[in-house]
Amino acid sequence: MKQRLRLALLQMDIAVGEPEANFAKLKTMMEEAAACEEKPDVIVFPEMWNTGYALTEITGLADSYGSRTKAFVKSFCEQHRIHVVAGSIAEGREDGVYNTIFAFDRDGNETGAYSKIHLFRLMDEEKYLKEGDKPGTLRLEGTDAGMMICYDIRFPELARKLALGGAKLLFVPAEWPHPRLHHWRTLLTARAIENQMFVVACNRTGRSGDTAFFGHSMVIDPWGETVAEAGEEETILYAEIDLALVDAVRSKIPVFEDRRPALY
Repeated sequence: MKQRLRLALLQMDIAVGEPEANFAKLKTMMEEAAACEEKPDVIVFPEMWNTGYALTEITGLADSYGSRTKAFVKSFCEQHRIHVVAGSIAEGREDGVYNTIFAFDRDGNETGAYSKIHLFRLMDEEKYLKEGDKPGTLRLEGTDAGMMICYDIRFPELARKLALGGAKLLFVPAEWPHPRLHHWRTLLTARAIENQMFVVACNRTGRSGDTAFFGHSMVIDPWGETVAEAGEEETILYAEIDLALVDAVRSKIPVFEDRRPALY
């Protein structure tokens, strides 16, 4: 089991409704991260990076069963030997479009998938997208990890379920906008503290119509301390984490042993 992991979060501006532009930009950022002197073990993308929130056109823009994304990321992983948590994409299926994360190991094998359970009504997601129906998990270098998407972090029950299932690390791709930066930081920090796990959250930046996105991708440790945080610019946020800290924190404050679920 590998305990120390180097992370690279691709905080990108997304061209709404332009998958070709987004694939090209993402590839450039991925190659830059892979060429870093301290090569990352894991690269993380933001939410809906292939299309942005082009919801009125989403059926025609969606990646059918993620086939293009899977081939694209698999090739990169095989070449560079890096894990990828491929943010989330608009994934087309027979019954509609889902907001889906795919995760891959160093060999390009798919290790997990998760479709967003909680659709965000303020951006009309429920009118154009289908809800997922199960939590998202993956194995990463021998460690259990969980996946949530953006609005999901307002639902602590989901994060707790993942932690109780063994997750020591939570990946959160997002398109979280102004003016709710305080909510973003607070909720991510709370999920880390209450579940005593690392939270790795990759947010987009830039504008989509009248909506501005603030970036501030974050890596937070099990004590709730910020390991790394980006600003608002398009950038790659690098961080290194030691998963041994999860066991140390859970041993020191035995939250999971002291739970009384029969009472709540």
